[in-house]
Amino acid sequence: MKRILVTGALGQIGSELVPALAARFGSDAIVASDIRLPPAGQSGPLGHFEFLDSTNLRQIQDLVRRYDVGTIYHLAALLSASAEEKPHVAWELNMGGLYKILEVARAHRCKVFFPSSIGAFGPGTPKERTPQETLQRPTTIYGVTKVAGELLCDYYHQRFDLDTRGLRFPGLISYVAPPGGGTTDYAVAIFYDALRHGRYTCFLGPDTRLDMMYMPDAVSALIELMAADPQRLVHRNAFNVTAMNFTPAELAAEIRKHLPDFRIDYEIDPIRQAIADSWPDSLDDSAAREEWGWKPVYDLPTMVADMLDKLRAKLRL
Repeated sequence: MKRILVTGALGQIGSELVPALAARFGSDAIVASDIRLPPAGQSGPLGHFEFLDSTNLRQIQDLVRRYDVGTIYHLAALLSASAEEKPHVAWELNMGGLYKILEVARAHRCKVFFPSSIGAFGPGTPKERTPQETLQRPTTIYGVTKVAGELLCDYYHQRFDLDTRGLRFPGLISYVAPPGGGTTDYAVAIFYDALRHGRYTCFLGPDTRLDMMYMPDAVSALIELMAADPQRLVHRNAFNVTAMNFTPAELAAEIRKHLPDFRIDYEIDPIRQAIADSWPDSLDDSAAREEWGWKPVYDLPTMVADMLDKLRAKLRL
């Protein structure tokens, strides 16, 4: 079996994808890579670990050749809020890195997964149940790189018959990786502060409605899409996927069912609020359900209960 390379393996998605892949295919089959080094003692569960700057073509080529890689999950990217602070870095990493990954994959006939996002949509997109195919005019550099990435992956499939696949993720919630500079990171940070301090100050307004997904469902979606019969994939790249929909106020209310004294305050960050307001309120993921059987497991109540349990153990509370 050819090995699987994961870039950005220490990030929010990679931190949970790599162990899931190792559990399914064996640790020896996984090559985890990042521009950071893993914490001491963590290299074992990651299988093979390699330092990788995903904007460095030679480093990518070396890893793919040395480990006989057949599939690449390309997760290395700068997230929405961080990208607005460093747009030039975001373009070089998000687009330059993807281009180099696709070029190496073309030469070695690797399958490629590329994660897109609700950030690929803009204020002109229908806000409710945003269709699979619709107007995409994002107003952030992060969104621009995601739209361009979707199109580039489509191009490599159509022009070079490269097996490229992708998902448009909503906000992702994880107890494994800490918040990493995304607009929806309030939905992760709120749990830490709820358990540690009994209160949280949210940077988005109380009625900001967005689709969300718990990381175990996101990881399942990744693996299921890459295993799907390619003959069934009409869209291939950038499938809308979602699992739940709520506002900060609704999430706080659900947390209060477990922590009755929990309080939430609001100090709105104009940049992140503007980003969130430019995104859809909800996504239509019927194409993913029809073409490869997508179905989430977690809803808001089950996600909140599991997050609190897992974080209590992680934080030793």
